[in-house]
Amino acid sequence: MSGLLESLAFFRDPDFARSRFERHGDVFETTLLGHRTVFIRGAQAMNDLFAQAEAVQGWWPDSVRELLGPLSLANRNGADHKARRRVVGQLFASAALKRYSPAIVALVEELRLAMLGSERPVALVPMLRRFAFSVIASTVLGLDPVDREALFLDFEIWCQGLFSFRLALPGSRFARARRARGRLLRRLGAVLARAQAAAAAGQPLAAGGLDLLAGGLDEAGLPLGDDDVAEQLLLLLFAGYETTASSLSCLLLTLLQHPTELAWLQEELDTLVWPPAEGQAVTAYDALRAPRLDAVVKEVMRLTPPVGGFFRRTRQAISLAGVRVPADRVVQVSLAAIHRYGSRSEDLELFRPQRHLSGDTTATLLPFGGGERVCLGKALAELEIRLLAVGLLRQLTLVLEPDQDLSLAIIPSPSPKDGLLVRARHRANTSDRTAASA
Repeated sequence: MSGLLESLAFFRDPDFARSRFERHGDVFETTLLGHRTVFIRGAQAMNDLFAQAEAVQGWWPDSVRELLGPLSLANRNGADHKARRRVVGQLFASAALKRYSPAIVALVEELRLAMLGSERPVALVPMLRRFAFSVIASTVLGLDPVDREALFLDFEIWCQGLFSFRLALPGSRFARARRARGRLLRRLGAVLARAQAAAAAGQPLAAGGLDLLAGGLDEAGLPLGDDDVAEQLLLLLFAGYETTASSLSCLLLTLLQHPTELAWLQEELDTLVWPPAEGQAVTAYDALRAPRLDAVVKEVMRLTPPVGGFFRRTRQAISLAGVRVPADRVVQVSLAAIHRYGSRSEDLELFRPQRHLSGDTTATLLPFGGGERVCLGKALAELEIRLLAVGLLRQLTLVLEPDQDLSLAIIPSPSPKDGLLVRARHRANTSDRTAASA
């Protein structure tokens, strides 16, 4: 059986996994896109999966695998995967984030002014997508505005095809995404060639993290201009962009739908300084200094994780929560189902960020995936979310436009269907009023 009806339901129904967990338990098997697939949830099944890491390997649907490319980190396993992950991971280390922070703060301010400058309602989703892409493309890769804009247009086409059906019919999402991939790789290759020529001439690389990447590549014996590196950068753009754009959209949507919790959060934001002091942006709004913000972000990620799930393939038979899973099975970890699964006494369907301050939740949180393949862009995404939340919500009042569809499109990541239309105006917060009275 090809599992066509199950595959259609999987792509269209946000409650696909949860409804089947309720019928079949924490481990169930079905057929998706021709693959026997085991869905899991619950702490025991997750712990068992991570404890048997050597018995499984990374896996993606055919459309994702082809569009990412055969050399991509996402499609590698074993020593190759670990070596390249160490190299690319340098772009998201704490020292790198500190380097990127001033530019991210400037982009937040640029976005805030653009929102205030519009007399008409603004669609936040496309603005947040451009913001997230600008961060990864300019601050991390050091791309100039021309390269950045050209990449963005093709990158959007490529992202839309990632989790589509692998049909190469003219005009299909997959076919358009495959052509966009070719253009993206050519542009990334040209960027790398320029960087390699600059390095050979003893000139500094463009602003960004390419120098960090180049150093790690030298140690691994890979030339900066190699096709291998271009495919890693394509994955890097996705890891640092798509999940962040989704998280930002869902954060603002959820808070605007819950004004009481928004007011509760803004009480804390009014005590914080914006912009952060020089060199302090990475820690200025962390869980220690902004616990309410941390709780809000965790709660939004719990209800609408930016990564819907992740996959593994069993290399040999394993046991998950007492259920034997044969070799050559795809294991799909459904994060939304896991995040809404805890003790029966918990109100896990409700948005209640205070639960993360009181410590009374038993839900497992893995919003960016888990194990050795956790999303590479996790640390950057979390930094962007904190900076944007403080930079916008401390200074702006946002009002939802009526009569718009606020339900979420799920593929490739959750995002409000009508673009999240809002009106923005300046918010007189506590610090502003104090300064005015002084």
